[in-house]
Amino acid sequence: MPKIKMKSNSSAKKRFKLTANGRVKRKKAYLRHNLTSKTTSAKRRLRRGGYISKTQEHQIKAMLPYA
Repeated sequence: MPKIKMKSNSSAKKRFKLTANGRVKRKKAYLRHNLTSKTTSAKRRLRRGGYISKTQEHQIKAMLPYA
């Protein structure tokens, strides 16, 4: 083992997970408050996760060196 380890970004650790294929999973936004104005189907769609776009995957993976 090298003596110096890279630090993972703590906020990224809590928000993102890597899949077996290397994609980055995330939770969708807009499900915290003002839920009465959103339709039931919209809230149901927001409960499903999503993926980070391919153009931003490298940024997230840089924050999670050991993921």
